[in-house]
This record gives sequence, C-alpha cells and structure tokens, in this order.
Amino acid sequence: MSSDPLNAYYEQDREHERLLQGSNQLEFVRTLELMVRFLPPAPARILDIGGGTGPYSRWLLERGYSVHLLDAMPKHIERVQQDSTLARLESAVVGDARALPYAAASADAALLFGPLYHLTGRADRVTALREARRCVKAGGVVLAAVITRTASALDGLLAGMDADPRFAAMRKHTLDTGLHLPPDPALGWFTEAYFHSPAEVLAEVEDAGLTNAALYAVEGLGNIVPEFDLLWADPERRERLLDLVRRTETDPHLWGVSAHILAVGQV
Repeated sequence: MSSDPLNAYYEQDREHERLLQGSNQLEFVRTLELMVRFLPPAPARILDIGGGTGPYSRWLLERGYSVHLLDAMPKHIERVQQDSTLARLESAVVGDARALPYAAASADAALLFGPLYHLTGRADRVTALREARRCVKAGGVVLAAVITRTASALDGLLAGMDADPRFAAMRKHTLDTGLHLPPDPALGWFTEAYFHSPAEVLAEVEDAGLTNAALYAVEGLGNIVPEFDLLWADPERRERLLDLVRRTETDPHLWGVSAHILAVGQV
C-alpha cells in the first residue's frame, strides 16, 4: 500500500464525518441496507477491515454484534480509541488488510469498505480478499466495496472540474488504466487509488476463493440526482429514490453510474 499519499490525504481528517454529508449519506444508507441483507444475525463476530473511524462498526455494535476494527491509518485508530460509542469493540488496531492479525475461521463475516481501492496492485487486492476469506468461517460472507471506473469522471463532469486540464489528464489515465493518480495532494482531490470495472472485481473475488459472487450498485442512479440535499431532506422523495436504487441495483447496464459497487462472496 502506498502510505505517503494515503497519509497525506487522511491527515486532512475528511473521512470522519464524510458519510453524514451530501450524497455520501446515500452511500451510507445503501451500504447499511446491504449489510442487513447479507450479514448473519447478531451476535455474530464481524471484522471491519479498513473500518476508518468506525461508522459501520458503531452501527453493528448498536445492534449487538461482536466487532473487531482494523485500519491502516493510525489517526483513525486514535479517534476510535477515544470514542466512547465504540468502547465495546473487541479490538481496534492499526494493521494491513493483506496480513490480518486474526486466527483462521475466527469470524462470521468480514467487511472491506476501503482496502480494495487503496491497494493499487491486483495481486495485493486478491491477497486482501484471501486474508478476509481465511479469517471467516465456512458458510460466512465477505462484503467488499470498490469505486467504479467512471466515478471520478462522472463527479468531474457534474462539477465542471473537467475544464481543468490537470483533471482531464487524470480522468483519461483513470479511464484507460483504472489508476487514479491526482497530480497534487494540495488540490484536495481523492487520493491515489484503483477504480474497478465490474468484471475486474468479480474476477478478483473469485480468484480469492470466494464463491457465489454477486455485485450490487450502492448509490446507483442516485449518484446523478441534481440538488441531492433538497431531495434527501424530503422523506417521501428520499424513499422513492431508495426504491429506484434497490430495484436497479443488479442491472449491469447501470453499474457504471454508481460511485461504488458492493461485491458479496461466500466462504
């Protein structure tokens, strides 16, 4: 994992409340919906790998799950350890998704909501998925999030950032190779990452030995809603949007519109 660009980005402390702001709220709600659908019932033991400052761990703890959180960023783990709402975590450690500190077959499920796009080499991503599979019991499940190949291009188009030649060059490289390489961390653009095509993530999940792999759009068509905050503030419009996203979540023709895809595989 390329630690310097990651540290520079996450030292800005932009991640802590990200899921509570703007269209990121849709990412959070939809990810929770998919967790409810595929995770075993509490008090199952869950590994939150790349768990950041604990938004998903907190939700799991509130519902009676046993949770271990691991993240590559020391600042994230410091925040977790200082947060009283996360005091019931079984553990919260700095670590690497490619070499997990958990025993084989010791958990009922694993979440990877970050590692696969911060590991820019395919072999590293497959290793992280294999590690998650190693730690999950037979019959358990691994949920892994990826950013779609077109996510940055679509964001730039909607925000007018594609007028910047630096962004245009970055966008072209990402679309051609999957590698998202911002030219200057000072710009505040998302850090060095890998953006997947649907076929790539399916192949990586299967190469890691997970079975019955399936993909689900997280934001889906909600990713291109104008004036998102106004829509989201209206309970009826919000529910209509969520209904549409649910109904189209497995349509491969629409996966490229979604900023994130969730891969689900069984052990």
